Amino acid sequence: MGNSTSKPSAQDEAILNLKIQRDRLHKYQKRITVITAREHAIAATLLKQGDRPRALLALRRKKYQESLLAKTDAQLEQLEVLTSSVEFALVQKDVIFGLQEGTRVLKEIQKEMGGLEQVEKLMGETADAVAYQEEVSEMLGGKISNHDEDEVEDELEALEAQVTGVMPSVPTTKLPSKERAEARERQREEQREERQAMLA
Repeated sequence: MGNSTSKPSAQDEAILNLKIQRDRLHKYQKRITVITAREHAIAATLLKQGDRPRALLALRRKKYQESLLAKTDAQLEQLEVLTSSVEFALVQKDVIFGLQEGTRVLKEIQKEMGGLEQVEKLMGETADAVAYQEEVSEMLGGKISNHDEDEVEDELEALEAQVTGVMPSVPTTKLPSKERAEARERQREEQREERQAMLA
């Protein structure tokens, strides 16, 4: 406030001049309205005094002022339309500038992304990496023998015992050999499913 050094643009000055002219026309209209009311009052007074020719002259002056008022109304309407058109054109200019800036920024972002070829290349690399991971998962999940699986399970239990410091509890009841084998097989199957779920 107060120390602004920016100069108004030519468009701003044009709008200001149009509005100043509009305000002058409003003042002129008020003055004409006062004159027409005064001429009407003079005509009425002259008629009361019996001076018909001078009353007629006052009414003619009033009629002339009314014609000026009608012309002023037309000019005022033209100024209002012109002012609105200029202001709307400035808004359109700002919108177009905003669209241009948005398009420029969008192009820069697309350029930073490397264009369509770069995106296609990246998508291909991602698909290759996913396919490779699936191959590794299949190899790990399907190629281990039961004997190897037992060794891995035993190693895991030993590692858990080292980490937690707690040795696994020994069952107190003896399972029949067939039930023990089935229980062991169920446990292995559950562990395989868990591993495959983790790898997927």
